[in-house]
Amino acid sequence: MTSIRAARLTALVLAAGIVLGATAVADERSAALRREGYQAIYNLDYDRADEFFRQAIVADPGDYAAYRGAAAATWQRVLFLRGTLLVDDYAGHIRSTKTVPMPPPPPALAAAFHRDLDRAVTLAEKAVERQYNDAAPHVDLGAALGLSVWFGSTVEAKTWDPGRKARRAFYESQLAHTLDPTRTDVGLVLGSYRYMVGGLPGTVRFLASIIGFKGGRAEGLRLLEAAAAGPSDLQEEAQFRLILTYTRLGRHPEAVAVIRDMERTHPANRLLLLEDACALLRNRQAAEAEARLDEGIARLRQETRPLMTGEEGRWHWRRGMARLLTGNLDGAEEDLKRALGAGGVRDWVVARIRIEFGKLADVRGNRAKAEEEYRAALAIATRLGDTQAVSEATRLLAQPFSRQAAQPQVFCP
Repeated sequence: MTSIRAARLTALVLAAGIVLGATAVADERSAALRREGYQAIYNLDYDRADEFFRQAIVADPGDYAAYRGAAAATWQRVLFLRGTLLVDDYAGHIRSTKTVPMPPPPPALAAAFHRDLDRAVTLAEKAVERQYNDAAPHVDLGAALGLSVWFGSTVEAKTWDPGRKARRAFYESQLAHTLDPTRTDVGLVLGSYRYMVGGLPGTVRFLASIIGFKGGRAEGLRLLEAAAAGPSDLQEEAQFRLILTYTRLGRHPEAVAVIRDMERTHPANRLLLLEDACALLRNRQAAEAEARLDEGIARLRQETRPLMTGEEGRWHWRRGMARLLTGNLDGAEEDLKRALGAGGVRDWVVARIRIEFGKLADVRGNRAKAEEEYRAALAIATRLGDTQAVSEATRLLAQPFSRQAAQPQVFCP
């Protein structure tokens, strides 16, 4: 009898070992596929990214991070289709989304996003219940909830507010950081929220702290920098958020450094070249920006994949700006005409193209034409609530543009 029990116990142990071994292999396989998926997203290959995440889900149906990755791929695809994938789109020049209506996302993509993200949240919540003292499920639950908030603000035009999902994302990320301070991926959500709350007016910051949001810009930025530097599923999202933060702070050389790190790891992403050129323009490096834009436009002509909505206009607007500053006036005019005639160009970009046409006319001594362009830009910007363009067009109507005096105040959102 004892031998039978021993045999049964041995069989159970072996079976458990086989199950655990299979689970470990599945986990490793899913993790590798997730990494491939995120690489594909930020190489602008959304179909391939979706394939990788679906394979990761098959390898491990309980992998909540794989579902979150699938939702992230859909989110990035929607931004690409809308033409709102660049730092310029989030530079704070449009104060109200109500004045800039955007078409709703394709219903199939919106449904896929919410289906995958809801599954990610459900699985992560179950993992938190099972492993409450393990930081990993808290990180992933916070990241999934954070993605829901970001999809709402960037796609569904929901103004950020301290709602339940945002508070929960912050709480889970804070708890993960407490459980394991060595994890850097927690910085995507925790760093973003701490930095944002730290920049609010004192009274608002105090009220935010009452409902659970603790802020501090320096600490938030440090956490975000760590998340951008540390390899993880969330690294690329942290890198983009860090580029945006550096841009808003005017720390353009540091933004360039992060962009070039991403270029090395995502060589098929031509939009990183455009981001690099924009950062150089903001840093008053027009000649270097022009060289990068030449390279990017040459790549654009060879591209066989779909272009981002409005992408061609973005490239030529920026090169027109760079050429105007370097003195290539005929080249600038050619680029600006191509930008204005390109498909899918958004109105806030049109306002800025008109401003560049005005500058070009000023440099050529045609003040009447310059004023006409500035007034056209001012009308568009006023309708949009685009305070940056309103300010610039108003300034240039009062004082003609001079290329010699332009470098200290390059207008570049």
